[in-house]
Amino acid sequence: MNKIYINELKQYVGQEVTVRGWLDNKRSSGKLRFLILRDGTGYLQCIVIKNIVSEEIFGFTDELKQESSFSVTGTVREELRAPGGVELEVKDLKIIGISEDYPISPKEHGVEFLLDHRHLWLRSKRQAAILRVRHRIIKAIRDFFDNKGFTLVDSPILTPSACEGTSTLFETDYFDLGKAYLTQSGQLYAEASAMAMGKVYTFGPTFRAEKSKTRRHLTEFWMVEPEVAFADLNDDMDLAEEFLEYVVQTVLKEREEDLITLERDLTKLQSVKRPLPRISYDEAVEILKQNGVDFEWGNDFGAADETTISNQFDRPVMVHRYPSEIKAFYMKRDPENPKVALAVDVLAPEGYGEIIGGSQREEDIELLLTRLRGHNLKEEDFDWYLDLRKYGSVPHSGFGLGVERTVGWICGLDHVRETIPFPRMIYRKTP
Repeated sequence: MNKIYINELKQYVGQEVTVRGWLDNKRSSGKLRFLILRDGTGYLQCIVIKNIVSEEIFGFTDELKQESSFSVTGTVREELRAPGGVELEVKDLKIIGISEDYPISPKEHGVEFLLDHRHLWLRSKRQAAILRVRHRIIKAIRDFFDNKGFTLVDSPILTPSACEGTSTLFETDYFDLGKAYLTQSGQLYAEASAMAMGKVYTFGPTFRAEKSKTRRHLTEFWMVEPEVAFADLNDDMDLAEEFLEYVVQTVLKEREEDLITLERDLTKLQSVKRPLPRISYDEAVEILKQNGVDFEWGNDFGAADETTISNQFDRPVMVHRYPSEIKAFYMKRDPENPKVALAVDVLAPEGYGEIIGGSQREEDIELLLTRLRGHNLKEEDFDWYLDLRKYGSVPHSGFGLGVERTVGWICGLDHVRETIPFPRMIYRKTP
């Protein structure tokens, strides 16, 4: 007997198979029972006919409640009106695990209730669709860089010092060596690896201790960070837009059914193609002023500012050359205007904000030392990083993309809490 998954059933029309899963829903019609089985790959309508199965098996259908697990054996029939285009005429049914009083019913539940039951909420059709899209985004990310000759390098999660800012670190005692911190970024280590391999990327969890409750923030999230030797800011922007186009179009092509389940407007994603618009920080400030926003040059953009800017475009917009004072110490200043850094942020449309932040890195050791001191960072903490500028320093660039914000944008979600299986926020660390 073939034991297969629901998404394979079209290959088995007319054959007898066994499928296992959980009860999503059921209904009765006289001597018929319709069981909707899910197994993680799809949904299957199973028809139990009283005169065909034994009384015991027919009676089992009354015992099955939402999320009970069971296996069914029967003949696969083509039925275009059924989920997946096939249904199963049941000959045998075995109960594996009864579910009593499943807490998440078809009625409306509050967000906090659903987050408290996140381990069960993941079973819903919507959440499963999000996780499948997330999986495909991650695979597309890896495929893109692997196919372009990048080498994956793993950066440490425990680090001796800050990368971005000392106020957003989670710290812990590290044996007799003092404090260690959960990484904010793998970038500095990616820079070291790029000096060895030329083109690299890191991909892993990162942590930010920001006391923020916005719909865009998590305390634990995933980032991919490519780094390329002998690349300037324009090279960095070229790579970022090619990367975004590949990821979005791949997901749109291969996970369209899940995006439809999420009621995503696919036309918004179809327009994400090169070239992406590129504007300077100065031009972005002008857009804000033209839209009645009282904004002072030199400030960073807030969420509302980013939304106003991105609303002028039908695809992600690349904003480059930010004021150097609001950017990280390692970002190179523009030789033609030292007041701005050779940095770029990519703002997603529809109010989803920054999904990519990148820059050309400062390759001059003396300038880098000056910046470290200006940011009140200890030189000895960055001895190894400064070595990169001592031994064959070259221009190099890179960026970081936050997976969860990208998932939220592509899926059209209201909050990043649904973009990761078990979200961590300042008010939640369970389940």
